Amino acid sequence: MATRQKLMRAVRVFEFGGPEVLKLQSDIAVPIPKDHQVLIKVYACGVNPVETYIRSGTHSIKPLLPYTPGSDVAGVIEAVGDNASAFKKGDRVFTSSTISGGYAEYALAADHTVYKLPEKLDFKQGAAIGIPYFTAYRALIHSARVKAGESVLVHGASGGVGLAACQIARAYGLKVLGTAGTEEGQKIVLQNGAHEVFNHREVNYIDKIKKYAGEKGIDVITEMLANVNLSKDLSLLSHGGRVIVVGNRGTIEINPRDTMAKESSIIGVTLFSSTKEEFQQYAAALQAGMEIGWLKPVIGSQYPLEKVAEAHKDIIHGSGATGKMILLL
Repeated sequence: MATRQKLMRAVRVFEFGGPEVLKLQSDIAVPIPKDHQVLIKVYACGVNPVETYIRSGTHSIKPLLPYTPGSDVAGVIEAVGDNASAFKKGDRVFTSSTISGGYAEYALAADHTVYKLPEKLDFKQGAAIGIPYFTAYRALIHSARVKAGESVLVHGASGGVGLAACQIARAYGLKVLGTAGTEEGQKIVLQNGAHEVFNHREVNYIDKIKKYAGEKGIDVITEMLANVNLSKDLSLLSHGGRVIVVGNRGTIEINPRDTMAKESSIIGVTLFSSTKEEFQQYAAALQAGMEIGWLKPVIGSQYPLEKVAEAHKDIIHGSGATGKMILLL
């Protein structure tokens, strides 16, 4: 007699649209790991803004419907496929990507996107590493090619990617400035590597940054909301300065002349363009950060799987991020 396949709860998207298209189902078959794959029992999963863009159908990545969102899970290895010998059942792990989707009780992942989670970090923190830290590392080290002693402005520093960027920049010897829109957000930014923080809801905050940066300007800006800030960013840069566009939600008009006199650059970044080798390189640097202690994910809002639609609304329309949003299972 055939054994019945185990079932699990998982969020499914059957059509692109608003948060209401996220449907929690309890009759989804638990996937079985194949060659170079592992099955993870999920304890927490990070929620990232990019997942809302993909869900709405406005992102260049359009998964085949139906699908389960979620890349950043943390949990325990439940089963190991062939040739995935780096892991065994019971290992504590986190991911930078999944195959079957992370908003679920179990997630399938390719073994090269799975990493050991040190005992000093809990599963909530493990679910806050993937996209935020790998993106921030790619933005600063790979795309901006930052050098110790340079200045960096993290524009929108109190969310998952922003705080990761502050911690990485400080660890790599940069002068770190951040912006946040709430008092709590500003406090968290200062506690996580920024030398100075500014309120981006104040009318004259750009003037304050200019005054603080002095005549030279700022070497690197990591930008989370380019459609609002890009033109302002160009006015803040030093000669040869770089704006790294990490997040964007629309269009903006800029004057290209603003890049000419300073010979500045606007560089787009997406984690999905990273090669397997680059992921391994980023993972090695981030694992060192966990061991030494400078990589400490800050957890923000937490939601049960049933409230996933609310989480997707809040990550876009909330009053201001304070750490990484996660789903708890």
